[in-house]
Amino acid sequence: MDIVQLIADDHQEQRRLFGLIEEMGSGNPEGLKAVWQRLRVLLDVHALAEERLFYPALLKLGKGADGETPEDETRDAIKDHNEIRDAAAAVDEHEPGSAEWIEAVAAANKANSDHLAEEERQGLTDFRRDADRELRHRLGVDFIAFGSAHLTGRGVTPHDRDPDAYVKRNG
Repeated sequence: MDIVQLIADDHQEQRRLFGLIEEMGSGNPEGLKAVWQRLRVLLDVHALAEERLFYPALLKLGKGADGETPEDETRDAIKDHNEIRDAAAAVDEHEPGSAEWIEAVAAANKANSDHLAEEERQGLTDFRRDADRELRHRLGVDFIAFGSAHLTGRGVTPHDRDPDAYVKRNG
């Protein structure tokens, strides 16, 4: 088990669920609502698991990737998580399947997709280079356990974080 692979797997699932929503179109509001609720929980739980497990370790071990320091990678990721949470909250303000809802989902997808690409180029690459297999395994076990325990979304309250304060507290 490897936290880097588990994060990448979650990224694929997020992409898949956004794609399913796009394929469903607007004709099945209840189905759209159900898929969105699943995706929303995954986004929230995934971000919190990264913030509790991955980024503190990256701040301690990382050396940087793609021209960014671990501190810069982490600040940017926390900022991105905030933007994704805000975009997801905007989806919840509209009726599933409405034009406004579809537009809000597209904005959430864009915020998330931009973050995933950057995280895969920077933080995950940095961690692959600098963290040993034992740590990656131990964090992977914790990551999957956290995600499984919070799969229903219970116990996860999405809220924005200050990127600079986060790095200071966890670095």
